[in-house]
Amino acid sequence: MTAPRRRIVLLGATGTIGRATARALIAAGHEVVCFVRPGSPPIAGATSRTVDLSDPASLTREGFVGERFDAVVSCMASRTGVPKDAWAIDHTAHSHVLAAAQKAGAQHFVLLSAICVQKPLLAFQQAKLAFEAELIASGLRYSIVRPTAFFKSLSGQIARVQAGKAFLLFGDGALTACKPISDRDLAAYIAGCLDDPARWNQILPIGGPGPAITPRQQGEALFAMLGRPPKFSAVPVGMLTAIIAVLGALGRVIPALAAKAELAKIGRYYATESMLVRDPATGRYDAAATPETGRETLFDHYRAVLSGEAPPDARGDHAVF
Repeated sequence: MTAPRRRIVLLGATGTIGRATARALIAAGHEVVCFVRPGSPPIAGATSRTVDLSDPASLTREGFVGERFDAVVSCMASRTGVPKDAWAIDHTAHSHVLAAAQKAGAQHFVLLSAICVQKPLLAFQQAKLAFEAELIASGLRYSIVRPTAFFKSLSGQIARVQAGKAFLLFGDGALTACKPISDRDLAAYIAGCLDDPARWNQILPIGGPGPAITPRQQGEALFAMLGRPPKFSAVPVGMLTAIIAVLGALGRVIPALAAKAELAKIGRYYATESMLVRDPATGRYDAAATPETGRETLFDHYRAVLSGEAPPDARGDHAVF
């Protein structure tokens, strides 16, 4: 049976996941209207509307413009994760969109969140959880997608390894593990939430095809693909802790350094916590309990980048290396 065609508001459409999600929604036959920042590039096959998501009046005037929509799909996230940015985007802007979407007749809100909110130690995680709770309480049908690590966040060392340098590890490189997921596989999963009742009114942790891999295994695979013996350099986790302490102290008098301290905290979090389903009773991460989707693996991506078939990934503010 053919899925019904829907009118979809898409947030975050200019990011890598957002662009992939736009393609998946359009391929499924939906009409996609992207709410974007001024100067954003066009999204092929979709309508773009320049909207200030921090302003409810702009959402009404330039975004929804009195039209009806069936659903909102959000791939929008704060760029840095520092408190001001996180609460403005991950929480408040989403809250404004939720209120406007309900007035526009939307029946479903698909939210791209993050698996790391299971252990919320950082501002952006707390902001995401605050909006998740708001969405769940809204009465709107929801699908909250919590993916594991993205390929782009695990590809930052390809160039240094190609240049003959060591692969950098925190500790022994086995502190954490994840089931990386490609943009295309995640986008297909997000788009599928609209038509799969099993994903309605659910929090949905999701990874790519297993098994879970550690940073050391990522490095070993890269060296093997290049035909070189593995070469690693260990970075003590304590070094990040010391940096955070110094920046935090200085940040009390220099606000810019407080933001850098938060970024260092984000780096330490990713260096010490697995991106897998976490058992709240034991605090342990469980690869077997982490659902999988898709067919593309991180090592497929590494091979594509090394061969020139895929461009190197542009990393954002959360890049550690």
